[in-house]
Amino acid sequence: MIHNTHCSQYIPPTDAHLVTGTWTMIAGQVAGTIVLHKAATAETTIVTIPIAIPSNSVALNGAKLASIEIDYEILVAACTTVTAVINKVTRGIEGAVAVVAAQTFTQSPTAANSALVEQHKLVLTITTPFWIDNDEYVLVQLTMVAAATTQIDILGAVANYTLRA
Repeated sequence: MIHNTHCSQYIPPTDAHLVTGTWTMIAGQVAGTIVLHKAATAETTIVTIPIAIPSNSVALNGAKLASIEIDYEILVAACTTVTAVINKVTRGIEGAVAVVAAQTFTQSPTAANSALVEQHKLVLTITTPFWIDNDEYVLVQLTMVAAATTQIDILGAVANYTLRA
């Protein structure tokens, strides 16, 4: 039996889904890296990151999600706000829609500091970590309200979890 409480999964910026804005794949500020880059425009943009970690049909097996770290940079001008949401989505049975349930979490840095011009490692720690059933998946959404000159780079994310099999 495997019971590893220190598993992590990197999620590249290329896995993110973007709503609103002019986004391009570019080389990162650090040599050898890639980022999703949002051009300067005053707008509200939503970045959705799928958390791709193992699931299992057997209770208390697969991955127990504990936290998610999102690496991003805000350049030139601060955002008005950066708001995170962690959604657990339960797949619908044939003929039924999926059910989305927001999960409770704490975050570091604070919501106010998450919007400043800076390199950020936003840590979302799930209040009650949960096992991922094979009929569920997790999506994290960042809603970023940007000023006219704000540029944003999404570098990727890391999911931290316990793996049991």
